[in-house]
Amino acid sequence: MRSMERLFRRAGLPLSFSEGFHPKPRMTFPLALAVGIEALDEVMELELTESLSGDEVFGRLAPHVPPGMTICSVDMLPAGTKKAKVCCTTYQIPVPPAHHAGLPEQIQNLLAASTWPVIRSRGQKKVDPRPAIQSLAFCDGVLSMCLRTDQPGAGPRDVLAALNLADLENEGVHLVRTNVELAV
Repeated sequence: MRSMERLFRRAGLPLSFSEGFHPKPRMTFPLALAVGIEALDEVMELELTESLSGDEVFGRLAPHVPPGMTICSVDMLPAGTKKAKVCCTTYQIPVPPAHHAGLPEQIQNLLAASTWPVIRSRGQKKVDPRPAIQSLAFCDGVLSMCLRTDQPGAGPRDVLAALNLADLENEGVHLVRTNVELAV
């Protein structure tokens, strides 16, 4: 967040600040990323004190973006819209060859079921990731999943647990959020 705050200050954006003893810029991520998950596509909301076009904001930001970060686009919310709403997110994880056997069948079984409860390792809470799964595919050694965000409590790690792949991250592979889709 601090690097984003510095970027916005360097770009000369007219930031809106909270009130109180320690004012902070009004910027948020509509869907926070879980610890240990990489991101290739993120959405950030930023409140400005002046009305600027998306192109103007993009033009101001582009020369100041730190190495390793890319600003793909800047869109303005329509007037009267309070917050952006995330409708679905897409994740990918490479699956080591030792786990390929039976995975396509396991995916078919999961997609054919109406419910598929799993127990989370921490807290022993039971969750059902099945209603959140919009799509699930295994191709060229990579598991891809698109999850609806209107189903509370189900995340990509719950889908991995449902597929008996909960230990993949312990083997050194990482979940990557590749897309965040906003409701229009």
